[in-house]
Amino acid sequence: MLASARNSGGKIQMTYKEVLESARGQMGPCHACPVCNGRACGGTIPGPGAKGSGTVAIRNFDAWRGVRLNMDTIHENFEPDTALRIFGCTFKYPFFAGPVGAMALHYGDKYNDLDYNNILVPACAAAGIAAFTGDGTNPKVMEGATAAIAASGGAGIPTVKPWDNATVAQKMAMARQSGCFALAMDIDAAGLPFLQHLDPPAGSKTVEQLQEIAQSAGVPFILKGIMTVSGAEKAVEAGAAGIVVSNHGGRVLDDCPATAEVLADIVAAVDGRAKILVDGGIRTGNDVFKALALGADGVLIARPFVTAVYGGGADGVAAYTEKLGSELADTMRLCGAPTLDAITAIWCGSSSKRQQKTPCLPVAKTVETWYSFCAALCGGHCTYGRRLVFPPERR
Repeated sequence: MLASARNSGGKIQMTYKEVLESARGQMGPCHACPVCNGRACGGTIPGPGAKGSGTVAIRNFDAWRGVRLNMDTIHENFEPDTALRIFGCTFKYPFFAGPVGAMALHYGDKYNDLDYNNILVPACAAAGIAAFTGDGTNPKVMEGATAAIAASGGAGIPTVKPWDNATVAQKMAMARQSGCFALAMDIDAAGLPFLQHLDPPAGSKTVEQLQEIAQSAGVPFILKGIMTVSGAEKAVEAGAAGIVVSNHGGRVLDDCPATAEVLADIVAAVDGRAKILVDGGIRTGNDVFKALALGADGVLIARPFVTAVYGGGADGVAAYTEKLGSELADTMRLCGAPTLDAITAIWCGSSSKRQQKTPCLPVAKTVETWYSFCAALCGGHCTYGRRLVFPPERR
């Protein structure tokens, strides 16, 4: 038996290692791996895997491994402020539990969606963060999720699938009654294999349809599932107050890019017109720091919070949250960033030796984005950057 630590109130608190050990064998086809990197589950759907080849979830994880951190410990000593302020709320850390649904289908019969949300939502609120909740064809899923959010003082984000607009309107009306501080739609769920040809129908939305939904939300409306500059522009046009750069954990389109690969271009295109969150393979506090350094306001983490619930319930959620938070704070100290606002792209490099000469290379894909990042970081003075990044008229 592993020794557990006591928290300040004297209660036995699980370690994250204990959470993982307890979760194994409890999660259907999920192995509760020590590192949730997509390799063991591959293309297992139903289950926690990715679509088709199962490689997108793996590449999501690997892309963050390719971003390196630049250490700088010559600065005043400080206690990092990890608090995120967004949509009029303040959270202890800049990460949220991502929406997960159809628990019995994908993770065995230990919990259904109502059980899962009744554990996750209050546990996240108690830990100082918030949970995005999932949706389903059964109306009781949204009813249960919004009831859990209401019981937690509105500390949650109901996430509606892209059903027909009449069904969306019904579910959003229910969600508003929860007192939630924001509402979301995972627009990319239109591509989920198990949502095809169902009643109510789910599918893509036009900008005009999304405008109608955003205007009726009554709280900030977040669109999850944005993977291109064009998609981000349309989300902003539709009135989204926030977007989530997400490929649904690789579960909707095989062979699409990793989220870390497209984040910087989307940040540059949105240019502050909406809050930007990102998910996909983010597993540690270091990863959270990297995402913020590349321009995100915050992140979502989904599969590991499932493991936390199955392995330890509310205690598992608390253990994983504090693990992430302590890792983030430690990285902030070692990089000299006392607040989240101080985390910028200058703290990130690349694992590629060819790219280590300038910190902007791993985060930019277009000339305009190269220019904006280089100009912000060093004014474009390095020979390498001026030769390969800037067009002739800017050299």
